[in-house]
Amino acid sequence: MLVAIISDIHDNIANLEKCLTWCRLNKVEKIIFGGDATTLETIDYLARNFPGEIFMVKGNIELYREADLSEYKNLLYSGEAGLREIGELGIGFCHEPKNIKKVQKLALAAPDFIFYGHTHKPWLEHDGETIIANPGNIAGVFHQATFAVLDTFLKKLDLKIIADLK
Repeated sequence: MLVAIISDIHDNIANLEKCLTWCRLNKVEKIIFGGDATTLETIDYLARNFPGEIFMVKGNIELYREADLSEYKNLLYSGEAGLREIGELGIGFCHEPKNIKKVQKLALAAPDFIFYGHTHKPWLEHDGETIIANPGNIAGVFHQATFAVLDTFLKKLDLKIIADLK
């Protein structure tokens, strides 16, 4: 199964559409969203233009009410830190790197992956058996616009540069 990991949209709908188009063409089934959509209009666009489940956490620059998120049936909101089993992998996610410890406390065993956003910079490191990764940012602010794709069967993570998408 392919899972897209996105973060820090900051209302850049044009880049979000490029990402979602790639996801549809490549049969991505789920999205992990590391926060900072910014407005409810961006959340609405994301939820209405991606048919699969979207696992989401709160960013530090959100201008919507959390209660409004319940309108979207494919959006599964986890507050500051989330943990899910996806394709037999334990996957944690948060927005700020300081919340990685919160994610680790949610898990009974070390997750296979923990994803975070906030810094806008793609990053990958190992913490024991866990791969901790930042997919970069959809907005293209401070660093080029990127997202990551996880193949849960192969346990392989790839970085996609939005400017390179066809």
